Amino acid sequence: MEAPHSPVAETAAASVRLSVDSPEQMQDLGRSLAKLLRPGDLVMLTGELGAGKTTLTRGLGEGLGVRGAVTSPTFVIARVHPSLTGGPALVHVDAYRLGGGLDEMEDLDLDVSLPESVVVVEWGDGKVEDLSEDRLHVIIDRVVGDTDDDRRVVTLVGHGVRWADADLAATSA
Repeated sequence: MEAPHSPVAETAAASVRLSVDSPEQMQDLGRSLAKLLRPGDLVMLTGELGAGKTTLTRGLGEGLGVRGAVTSPTFVIARVHPSLTGGPALVHVDAYRLGGGLDEMEDLDLDVSLPESVVVVEWGDGKVEDLSEDRLHVIIDRVVGDTDDDRRVVTLVGHGVRWADADLAATSA
């Protein structure tokens, strides 16, 4: 009998684990990641409430040079931030309240936005993987319990050909 395989292990092209000690460092990580992103990129963010997904996305928006304050789109589900620099727009999606899989996501027309934008989806696990074989999965783990500890371990996992040669470790600089 064959051992079960992790889907991440089968499709991951590149991965790196980083330590982040503060919200400011999380935002800095977003700015660094933005340098790697280009139109058509799908970024999937995973982490519990308060892990830093929106803080990371705020840094991505700053790094991409987009218009508007990047805030959690929980109640509007998706926000589009046009570029101020001629680069790709940032489409920021919060899929937390979406129960269905790709069917509900298709109602947002993300497949239309994806080719010319950078699409960042919070809470997208099991919902957006079929949008693109090439995606960057950002997993944010934090200390749990009643604590003020801001430390996080961030794992960047590139899936598909797009991320095969990406230098994800450069984002820690």
